[in-house]
Amino acid sequence: MRFRTVAAVWLAGLIPLSGHAQGLDINVHFLREQIEEIATLSNLDPRPEDLSIQGAELAIKDNATTGKFLKHGYSLTLHDVPVGDDVVAAAKTALQTSDLLVTDVSSDLLLKIADLPEAENALILNATAEDSALRDEACRANVLHTAPSLAMRTDALMQYFLFKRWGKLAMIEGTYPQDSAYAEALRYSATKFGLKFGETKTWAFDADMRRNAAAEVPLFTQDLRDYDVLLIADEAEDFGRYVAYNTWLPRPVAGSEGISPQVWAPVVEQWGAAQLHSRFGELAGRSMEPEDYGAWAAIRSIGEAVTRTNAADAATLRSYMLSPDFALAGFKGTPQTFRDWNGQMRQPVPLVTSRAMVMQAPLPGFMHQTNELDTLGVDAPESSCTAFKE
Repeated sequence: MRFRTVAAVWLAGLIPLSGHAQGLDINVHFLREQIEEIATLSNLDPRPEDLSIQGAELAIKDNATTGKFLKHGYSLTLHDVPVGDDVVAAAKTALQTSDLLVTDVSSDLLLKIADLPEAENALILNATAEDSALRDEACRANVLHTAPSLAMRTDALMQYFLFKRWGKLAMIEGTYPQDSAYAEALRYSATKFGLKFGETKTWAFDADMRRNAAAEVPLFTQDLRDYDVLLIADEAEDFGRYVAYNTWLPRPVAGSEGISPQVWAPVVEQWGAAQLHSRFGELAGRSMEPEDYGAWAAIRSIGEAVTRTNAADAATLRSYMLSPDFALAGFKGTPQTFRDWNGQMRQPVPLVTSRAMVMQAPLPGFMHQTNELDTLGVDAPESSCTAFKE
């Protein structure tokens, strides 16, 4: 369980500007929902207690570095809500103070927050929730997304399979809700790219795979036949690590394990990424995780918009972020922009293993009439989002 429970305010190297008419004070509120950890087979990779928070703090420091020359002062107010407490009430409190809110909350809570009367004129940036519906039929005009959708990540993987000519897929799916959501996204993306989806098996073992994987996994996968790659839908990080190299057929694994599509990973080193890793490591004492990157990108997007518009109100910043003029240097080789039909940040998706980046999507050959990044996730012609058209 995440255990940080107090609200905190960080001021990153700022000169107080409240008394200067020509300056701006930008107060960003960051709302994090603490979650109860799932009891999994292995505890080798515990979730950091400050996950996403450190990404937000680094972004405030980055904003302040530029802002001090423009007399723009940045502060970050953290609302870290314990398990069982009222996240929506915490959001109301935040929105009474600032119209700029970055969230690390579940999809259902994000929608409740976006529909609050206090949020009507606010700008909310979703840093972590990947539910594709948030960018489609359940989109909200006051919510932009720096977290990629599940569809963006699974589309990236299918592009790689086409590139490798691995056209036949099988899958092992876990039993947790996040596993089911990931599995459904994999199926959808496979259909989108014309790949053949074969048999799916559900992992329901309660034995200790740390002792029995070499015996149990071959038997479990023996009836999976005629596939090029085995997909693992294990977003709960329960069993996937025990499948690789133990399958009946010698085939690569991908998805939650093996070759994995991630918004960010320690093995992303090109395009100046090593510099971001270094600064984050000095601040947090650990590697930057996808949740940290989502929070960093959200607050840096606010900073970029403030710098370019010399404004701090939600309406002006939102309008600029959705315009063709906005671009965030996200250390992934391509300027990152927001889709004006659903508020999703366009961004490359690295395909990584634990020790190296394999490739980065969009892959060569996947063309688009306006922006190749729009080959990942729901494109405008297929979008059911109407909120951004009003």
